[in-house]
Amino acid sequence: MAGNDEGVVVYWRPLCPYCMRLRLRLRFSRLRYTERNIWADPEAAAFVRSVADGNETVPTVTVAGHAMVNPSKKRLMEAVATHAPQSLSRRGS
Repeated sequence: MAGNDEGVVVYWRPLCPYCMRLRLRLRFSRLRYTERNIWADPEAAAFVRSVADGNETVPTVTVAGHAMVNPSKKRLMEAVATHAPQSLSRRGS
C-alpha cells in the first residue's frame, strides 16, 4: 500500500479545486500530514486508482492506512481522532 500506515497522506494534483480547498483548510489545522502529487508520482496515482474504482479522484486521503476519497475536513478529522490521534500537534508545539 502506498499510504502511510501510521499517519495521514493527502493525494492531490495541481489545478484541482477540491484539492486546493481541502489543502487550504488543513494548513490552518493542527494536523501533521504528508502530501503526494499524483501527477508527479506514478506510485501515488496507482494507489489512488486502486481505492477510487480505477479513477484518479482527488483529494484522496489515507489515515493510518484507511483510505477516503474526497473527504470533507470534518470527516477527515474524525478519522484522525479515531485512527491516528498522534498526527495532531499539541497547541504550542
